[in-house]
Amino acid sequence: MYRAIRSSAMLSCTLQKIKHIGGTMRIKTLICLLLLLAPVSQSFGGDDLEQRLKTLEDASKTQSKTIEEQQRVIDEMKKGSDNGNLKPTGVTGLFGGSSLGNPNISLIVDTFFYSSNLNNVELESRGIPGFTSVGIERKNGFNLGAAELFIYAPVDPYLNLYATLPVTEAGAEVEEAYFITTALPKGFQIKGGKFKSGFGRINAQHPHAWDFADAPLVCRAFIGEEGMTEKGVQLTYLPSLPFYTQLGIEALQGENELLFGPDAKSGAHAFSTFAKASFDTGEYSTILLGPSVVTGKAKNPSIADGTEFEGDTTLYDFEFTYKWKPSKDRSFTLQSEYLLRSQDGDLTDTALSTTEPLKRTQDGAYIQGTYQMGRWRAGARFNRLGIFNDEYMLSGTDQTFGEQPWKATGSLELNPTEFSRIRVQYNQDRSARDDRTNHEVFLQFTLGIGAHAAHNF
Repeated sequence: MYRAIRSSAMLSCTLQKIKHIGGTMRIKTLICLLLLLAPVSQSFGGDDLEQRLKTLEDASKTQSKTIEEQQRVIDEMKKGSDNGNLKPTGVTGLFGGSSLGNPNISLIVDTFFYSSNLNNVELESRGIPGFTSVGIERKNGFNLGAAELFIYAPVDPYLNLYATLPVTEAGAEVEEAYFITTALPKGFQIKGGKFKSGFGRINAQHPHAWDFADAPLVCRAFIGEEGMTEKGVQLTYLPSLPFYTQLGIEALQGENELLFGPDAKSGAHAFSTFAKASFDTGEYSTILLGPSVVTGKAKNPSIADGTEFEGDTTLYDFEFTYKWKPSKDRSFTLQSEYLLRSQDGDLTDTALSTTEPLKRTQDGAYIQGTYQMGRWRAGARFNRLGIFNDEYMLSGTDQTFGEQPWKATGSLELNPTEFSRIRVQYNQDRSARDDRTNHEVFLQFTLGIGAHAAHNF
């Protein structure tokens, strides 16, 4: 500091002298002045320069430590990764400061206008004789399918948590609430809670993911339009094969009203297994196929009004899906399922208190196709029951109920964005075996907000 003050004083005196001397002398003096300014500049800027260098060195050390820490975490995650499932890496969980505790939340609203040539009373009592006594719940006019709230988040490096909470005019319910493991040995995964069974194709999908406004006729006849959503546990395995293969088994409570019933047996009384394989058939095309079977004890009143069935039920399924998608604006999907149900037990007339042995072997299938061009998509579907089997043996006598039930569907939809869909659909329904046709028209709006997990293939 002293050197700086002394140099400043010398500079001041020199400037005073410059005012009194001539041109040549001035040049010499200016040269001397420049020589004097060099040490002065060092004196004034030295401390600041050293401070800046020290700051840069500290910042560099901090960044180096950050990079080293990030690399350490990445290395640990790689070591703990098993087929894409992360093992613990020291990251805090739901009750810590980790971002894993922030759930993805979405809301999907399904509302539609429905028109039928039948009145609401006729629709409600319109079952499928020999298959189910459950009628159609839709009403003429405006309907709210549901406002479904979806919640998903990793719990910790071991588990993911999912929940689906549909709100209808009847109230709110817990449709699904389950966990999925993420850290089991290679290829294995466990799902537990209340969830849609992995049985078949349509059953595992939520209504907003359907290609049509309603479920196929075979679903209504064998598992109900809402499908098999059960409390239980599921184990799946992905073997190491050249193509995608998933094998699964499930132990379920067995509360589906058409197949089993909550009172058939205490505890879990339904069990299923399935296998699904997928492989590419070309640059833009893929096939998914596989069998499923579910079996268990049954006790339910869904066969005919005023009756109750008690016995054993087994349902078989084979699914097939072909997808061709050369670009995001063009695609074609062909999908089909064949179902076969076998039941053996006793049918009780609750009014007469009489019981007769009943054996049913019935089948059905649907085939549907959709073609997308830009934001538009057109679809067609055909359903038929009793294709190869329609046996209804009551006390050893085969019962007949009329013509084979069938239904044909056509639809056209506009998808303005990935968050909205407008669909118009027509059904020609001849499933009631009464020579009457139910002409149905839907105008459906499906809207979604928030972050929603991707749907399966």
